[in-house]
Amino acid sequence: MRLFANHSRNWRENLYVYPVISRRAGGLSVGVNLNPDKACNFDCVYCQVDRTVPPVVRKVDPAILRDELDHMAALAAGGELFDDVQFGHVPEALRRWNDIAFSGDGEPTASPQFPAAVDIAADIRHKYKAEQVKLIVITDSTYLTRPAVREALRVLIANNGEIWAKLDAGTEEYYRLVNRPNVPLSHILQNIRETAQAWPVVIQSLWMNVRNSPPPETEVDAFAHRLRDILEAGGRFKLIQMHTIARRTAEPWVSPLDKAVLDRLADRVRAVIDVPVQTFGSH
Repeated sequence: MRLFANHSRNWRENLYVYPVISRRAGGLSVGVNLNPDKACNFDCVYCQVDRTVPPVVRKVDPAILRDELDHMAALAAGGELFDDVQFGHVPEALRRWNDIAFSGDGEPTASPQFPAAVDIAADIRHKYKAEQVKLIVITDSTYLTRPAVREALRVLIANNGEIWAKLDAGTEEYYRLVNRPNVPLSHILQNIRETAQAWPVVIQSLWMNVRNSPPPETEVDAFAHRLRDILEAGGRFKLIQMHTIARRTAEPWVSPLDKAVLDRLADRVRAVIDVPVQTFGSH
């Protein structure tokens, strides 16, 4: 099995917390699944969540979440996790605990337990004196400006936090093709802009072949200009991540881009904005 091919949200008997080796993190990412019900306001064509399998639980119990995260943090901080057969093959360079990431089977900020979960993660991080460990939320940006979410983001940022905001398109048409959302692109862009005006944001963007065709260069140019508009409005970006499919997808008619194609698309973005752009191929 390829090192980054398995991002299963299942770990032993845990309901919410799972470990993965992340190519973007360059090490161990402890995932927190706040959407065990698999509910999401996007229906991305590249989604890897299998919604044909019924969920084990539908709600998040903060007490159980704290116990699971505490135990996982102990294994990660002490290095015992890498004694497990699943991680025994991980090279030494990747045997580092990089983050606690709110991701999983849906949109984490949609969960009513998101603020409590951020507080728990901050407590656990301090308990193990893991000051190098980041708190990351991977979000489709739909709810970033809700007051409760905004307050939780303040706690996250105060704990070496990063906001990874999804943006996969520059036009409404392509956005609806790949994300199949329930909100317009203008709503997502406004939320990213307001958030980036408060804190530097990482943009997470996935590009792929759709029915054997790569994204039009005009679409990538439009994407870059959307980002430039946010910068000109006073927003800040820490990094632009451009990656492609690495695992099984919801739709069979999408496939990974060749790394050379992805790199060419990244160059088009670099030509428009002066922000670091990092690419991640399918391997």
